[in-house]
Amino acid sequence: MQTTAHNSQPVISQTEKNTTLWVGHLQTDPKDHDAGQTFTAPGDGTINNIQVYSTLVQNPGDVTLSLHEFDPESKSWGVEIANSNVFLQKGDVARWIRFYLQPVTLKKNTVYAFRLHSDTALVGIGEAASNAHRPFAIGQEWKGDADNGKGYFFKYFNLTFKVEMIA
Repeated sequence: MQTTAHNSQPVISQTEKNTTLWVGHLQTDPKDHDAGQTFTAPGDGTINNIQVYSTLVQNPGDVTLSLHEFDPESKSWGVEIANSNVFLQKGDVARWIRFYLQPVTLKKNTVYAFRLHSDTALVGIGEAASNAHRPFAIGQEWKGDADNGKGYFFKYFNLTFKVEMIA
């Protein structure tokens, strides 16, 4: 899970973290809480992994990351174009979690989004809250419940993440 993919390099990253967003299933809450992030591809290329920063694993379990094309005007998720599943354990704290993807070609200046989901684990994902006068330029954070695909977008929050493309 922590080995570096050959010939890949981060092309988009937001490594600041000053708070935590919870993903997954709290046993006393009937809803599964999902999180996501939008980003614009800086160039044509093939993506092979996305990393998120785990701040805490309250309950171990499988976490799925799905990658989608995204329409920023209507704020709607397109079809899933790739996905990856990782089993997170209690020891996966304060570390980058790499979700390997089947290689998918991204197009320059196209907006994409990834979504994190778990119906068994409860995981804290690093996020950054920006200054109220300075929204993030990389994209917008999304959070919602698994049973409500709409959710909410926030331009003053971003997940802590890295998108890597094959060189």
